[in-house]
Amino acid sequence: MSGHRRLLVTNATLDGERVYLTALDGVITAIGPDAGSGVTQTGGHDFETLDAGGGILCPPLVNGHTHAAMTLFRGHGDDLPLMRWLTEAIWPVEAKLEDEDVYWGTRLACLEMIRSGTTGFWDMYWQPQATARAVEDAGIRTAIGPPLFDAPDKTFEERNRELEGWLDELAAFGDRVTAVVAPHAIYTVGTASLEYAVGLAAERDLPIHIHLSETEGEVTDCVAAHGMRPAAYLDSLGMLTPKTTLAHGVWLDREELELIADRGATVTTNPVANMKLAVGGVFPYPEASRAGVPMALGTDGAGSNNSLDLLADLKVFALAQRHNSVDAEVIPIEEAWAIATGQKSELIRSLGRPALPAADPLTVGAPADFVVLDPKALELSVGNLTSALVYAASGSIVKDTVVDGRILMRNREVEGHEEILTRALERAARLFA
Repeated sequence: MSGHRRLLVTNATLDGERVYLTALDGVITAIGPDAGSGVTQTGGHDFETLDAGGGILCPPLVNGHTHAAMTLFRGHGDDLPLMRWLTEAIWPVEAKLEDEDVYWGTRLACLEMIRSGTTGFWDMYWQPQATARAVEDAGIRTAIGPPLFDAPDKTFEERNRELEGWLDELAAFGDRVTAVVAPHAIYTVGTASLEYAVGLAAERDLPIHIHLSETEGEVTDCVAAHGMRPAAYLDSLGMLTPKTTLAHGVWLDREELELIADRGATVTTNPVANMKLAVGGVFPYPEASRAGVPMALGTDGAGSNNSLDLLADLKVFALAQRHNSVDAEVIPIEEAWAIATGQKSELIRSLGRPALPAADPLTVGAPADFVVLDPKALELSVGNLTSALVYAASGSIVKDTVVDGRILMRNREVEGHEEILTRALERAARLFA
């Protein structure tokens, strides 16, 4: 008995009712007005206790696409369009990255996400073992894809061996870390490498994470090179499956969206990064919704957003869809919230949580991943809660964060935050010296 992890949450509210929550070894075992009665009567000495102080129990957010360690790049190359931003501001500095840069950049990202209610993220970045180490130390969840590029300085075989070695290393981490095959994009990865990625993912039963249709130029170039649009091109290679997530999707057309829906692949939209890099369009949510495309919300990296506050990005996402479609009814608040919490994509939703029930994430048998919202937050004081979360709130309303039954933030305090900030500043200074 003493080897089990036990959690008791007291003085929480859910649907306007005062409730307790108990968890054993990272799984919710009871939730409701009487859930903690037996524990409190016996003193609950074996339980770690979180007094929610009247705060609201809430599902956590899932960031469907980011590059976590790029917190070190925040504010660098801010006024450049996408391709110049990559070639002039980002890739030259990334060539200097060391493991400790990625580790502390990711620790800073995890700190920011914990403080704003995100408990898991889909990542694509270099030195993936350093990202995994940071995530394990931070206590949250991730799906990590070492970037696959066509490398001019390596043979096909050398590049593949390196990638497979990274995936082997990731497999050695705990169940809060999921390995992913991550070809960067169709403009940086040729057909042979994309076919290799498809085969590798199938061989190892891993998801695929790739950027797609972020700019109109990417579409034009794909049609010129392959005689088809990007989604159709990926499908011709066997890449569109229920285990594939496509980041951005700004320039997908109706036929592509129907194809993606038919294959069961997910599109993760990143509206703030897209606006900042001026990609010239908005993800076509109305068409994607009509087609039945699984969807998620992402921040992209802090170098192109520049924030990892997914709750703040949720408002931008919903407003952009209303504005672009000239339709105030195009995205209901419940739908927007479901997308941000990963509920509109089985792939994104199940991040590191294979036992997650199909319905409410705050239910018995679900992983004990949740946040507690500040009951004194002005943004939540009046009106419908879901509306407030979509249109009024930012991550500052999150009071407590729990992942896998472990308390990562209590009353806005995260253990080790001062060291994380100090080390991240040191690593950023090294990169930009």
